[in-house]
Amino acid sequence: MFYHIKELQHEARPSRPDPIMARQLQEILGGQYGEISVAMQYLFQGWNFRGSDKYRDLLMDVGTEELAHIEMLATMISRLLDGAPVGDQEKAVKDPAVGAILGGMNPQHAIVSGLGAMPADSNGNRWTADYIGASGNLLADFRANLTAESQGRLQAVRLYEATSDPGVKDMLSFLIARDTMHQNMWKAAIAELEAQENIVVPSTFPRELEKSQVAYDFYNLSEGEESSKGRWAHGKSMDGLSSFKYYSQAPAYGTKPSLKPAPKYTHDTLPNIRSGSDHEPPNNA
Repeated sequence: MFYHIKELQHEARPSRPDPIMARQLQEILGGQYGEISVAMQYLFQGWNFRGSDKYRDLLMDVGTEELAHIEMLATMISRLLDGAPVGDQEKAVKDPAVGAILGGMNPQHAIVSGLGAMPADSNGNRWTADYIGASGNLLADFRANLTAESQGRLQAVRLYEATSDPGVKDMLSFLIARDTMHQNMWKAAIAELEAQENIVVPSTFPRELEKSQVAYDFYNLSEGEESSKGRWAHGKSMDGLSSFKYYSQAPAYGTKPSLKPAPKYTHDTLPNIRSGSDHEPPNNA
């Protein structure tokens, strides 16, 4: 059960209307790494989790907070759209400032949402559940969560740099700080799980079923040898179970493939036609 408190978690009030910033803020609301994505990702991970109440509670706590961030951003976007010039094209031609606003704002804010926020990114692409992951394996999911918070904080910081509005900066400063906490939180949860399971996901797969001879090999498959200088190419593996081995090129463990001819009804190219231009065309008789 959810319970909505009418007050925002943090104020979301710009100092002036700015339809262009309203469009830009749509990215951290409804983009791939926006608040809708992380809210749904964490909540579905929590709803689907079959183990410890500690981790389920963590996911439900943070997923619910992200719903609050959605409300903050939706409120800010609506207020940034207050008084937006949405229809005076003749005036826009005469007034470069108005023309710039009309050219930079998302027209769907005027046509579709009635000067309100949308579940969409900054280009108007609708949010999709394809953005979220809830696998049932917490270590895999928590790593995805850490990535999402990293990308989300990066985008919020870029938006902070893009605006001079003190009200927008104030709200973004709060969201950036919460992303700091959430990155630290997921990192702590990942470390706790890694201490129990080691680092390779899933830990429950029998290691003897792996092709162990290739499990710790690094292959140089691009020009140059710079990748050989990395921690991933030499020394003890990160899971502590083996050592990395560097190969200047990848060994081929298989044979050259040779496929059987296809049945006649597929009308594939005949397998006995030679390459080059010196062969005779097939006899149709």
